[in-house]
Amino acid sequence: MGSNYIFSLTPTFTQGLVLGQLSILVLLALVLKYLFFISPIEQPNIQNFHPRTVPDHPSWSRTPKVEEDGTPEASLESTAWFNLLARQVIDVYRAKLQNELTGLEGIEVARQRVEAYANTIRPRNFLDHITVHAVDLGNSAPQLFNAQMVDASEAHDALPYVKFDMSYSDTISVSLSTTYLFNYPMSSFARLPVSLTISLSRFESSIVLSAPSPGDAPPVLSVSLPPDFTLRLKTTSLMGSRAMLKDVPKLHDLIECQVRRVLAAKGTWKVGLPGLASVSEIKAAIHNNATVETPA
Repeated sequence: MGSNYIFSLTPTFTQGLVLGQLSILVLLALVLKYLFFISPIEQPNIQNFHPRTVPDHPSWSRTPKVEEDGTPEASLESTAWFNLLARQVIDVYRAKLQNELTGLEGIEVARQRVEAYANTIRPRNFLDHITVHAVDLGNSAPQLFNAQMVDASEAHDALPYVKFDMSYSDTISVSLSTTYLFNYPMSSFARLPVSLTISLSRFESSIVLSAPSPGDAPPVLSVSLPPDFTLRLKTTSLMGSRAMLKDVPKLHDLIECQVRRVLAAKGTWKVGLPGLASVSEIKAAIHNNATVETPA
């Protein structure tokens, strides 16, 4: 009769091995759940992060090349006027994001807007509510240099365009906290609190500015970003409830990879010309082009 039972008071070697493996799995689950995770009803106690300050990027300057006859190289154009224009445009966007308020009141408006947007795009099955603790909109602007005109003959019968080199360093950062939801092996099995500060270190790329063709409908200005850009982010992180994991390298790599993927997927920005194209017309044209290019 004793042989009909899976376990007995005098377990065999196989039964002892099974019991040992099960005990290790149970112990591992308890360590993860009660040491690093938090229960569904427990509120995370996470240390707030503050944005890191990145030194202002110095203005780029480039000495024009000189030909053998002593004349400056003709293909490179000055970008000082464009840098000034870009700085003014970005300052307007910063002011609008703060509802044209200044000081702490304006920063709070920007924080609320960033938090609202983050919660509209978060995957609700995996992330709990995102709380944005602080935002820094920066105080600099991208610097363009080495502007080069490419005429129609060099562009293979296409329209001429302008190619820039660009570098951008600023104090842009966001500090947030959220909770990663584990729904396996059951719903709300565990919750992992995560706190992050993400700041821009450097962004470098070439930029192609293409004018619209006279026959384009609607006429738009195209700004293209090649996929071989340089992106460097700084991240500080805390993961866990009672035992904190600090500055996990894999988390930094994941965030930087995702930001890079989004920028690469965007590829080209369409800018409507005032009085010639509306936002709705541009969106409809982009949708129609994507539909035509999508294989059946």
